[in-house]
Amino acid sequence: MGQEASTPIDENVPPRTLDARSVEAVANFIIQAKVKKIVVMTGAGISTSAGIPDFRSPNTGLYANLARLNLPHPEAVFDISFFRNNPHPFYMLAHELYPGKYRPTIAHYFIRLLSDKGMLLKLFTQNIDCLEREAGVPDDKIVEAHGSFARQRCIECKTAYPDDLMRKAVEKAEVPHCITPQCNGLVKPDIVFFGEQLPEDFFRSRSLPSSADLCIVMGTSLSVQPFASLPGFAADGVPRILINKELVGDLGTRADDVLILGDCDEGVRRLASALGWLDHLEALWRTTQPGPVKGIQEPRDEKTKDEILADEIAKITEEIDRTLKLSAEHTSSVEQSLLELHDIAEQSDKVQYLPSGDEKELAAATNPHEDIPNKYNSNTSNGQLEKPSSSELQHVFPHMKEMPSL
Repeated sequence: MGQEASTPIDENVPPRTLDARSVEAVANFIIQAKVKKIVVMTGAGISTSAGIPDFRSPNTGLYANLARLNLPHPEAVFDISFFRNNPHPFYMLAHELYPGKYRPTIAHYFIRLLSDKGMLLKLFTQNIDCLEREAGVPDDKIVEAHGSFARQRCIECKTAYPDDLMRKAVEKAEVPHCITPQCNGLVKPDIVFFGEQLPEDFFRSRSLPSSADLCIVMGTSLSVQPFASLPGFAADGVPRILINKELVGDLGTRADDVLILGDCDEGVRRLASALGWLDHLEALWRTTQPGPVKGIQEPRDEKTKDEILADEIAKITEEIDRTLKLSAEHTSSVEQSLLELHDIAEQSDKVQYLPSGDEKELAAATNPHEDIPNKYNSNTSNGQLEKPSSSELQHVFPHMKEMPSL
């Protein structure tokens, strides 16, 4: 859905607006034409180098990772009907993704730089991570097509919920409820779940690409409508730049489409270098986000990107295990209780006769479930007690041993 069959432009067809279909030609156009209305469209690909997995990658995406949680299907974590019945999986995920834990990437700061230079008309993003805001892109320049963690409200009465209370709840992986006493409904960030409408702001702004003098598409598969339709609104002759790992949508079919295929951060650096902005961009990235954060702090020559991402995912796995309280102490407690049951059962087999006054005690000892409700999982096909595993999430990130190339 969203991908359209398209034919790449013939290499012999000259561009209408640009001098050539190249990064340098784009830079010349931005400078010489005094471009002031750039529309940027982004997806999860601009956040992966911050340590945040995208959604749909087969082994490293969030949906693949969530498959190991107790969900009917991975997408259920963003299903409004499922959330109403069981909000806990979402808040375990929110605990890991909440703003403040990750550092914006070079790509996020490039968008900030466009805004600082008065060139950004609007940023359309599919991302819910708020890293554009963390990078300093102004609120009025952002359209979060799928919502974000920036705001939250009760799903019943729509009362806004305070940011400080939300942060405390998410830090503890607790489910917040409406502050209106007579309501007490579930609170949810303004993230668009399956079964919900996109924000009104998206539909109000949807036609803005038609007035742009340049469009930049970064880090998106353009697989979800109506977001996938946005690049098509650009007028003929308006350059469209794709900075992405792969060709998507109808990008590359127009005479002034320029393709910068590969890593988003590296593609942004190429464009910034051609514009003469690279030093400014690198300085902005280094100095505007001080302090320890989860994302990548500086380029690390001693580790590959696969290794860096593996480290970040290991941290997420560790915190999810702690959140679910699957600790060694819990397992030890359960094992001890099972041993006690086993001893009681052996004693009952050995007793041939007891005085009548002790018969009730024996009955109580040999029917422990009447005294210890819900302590063990006996919901199995053969009625036998199951011993919980200390690695039931083994793991939320199963790709740790063999990380695919990014």
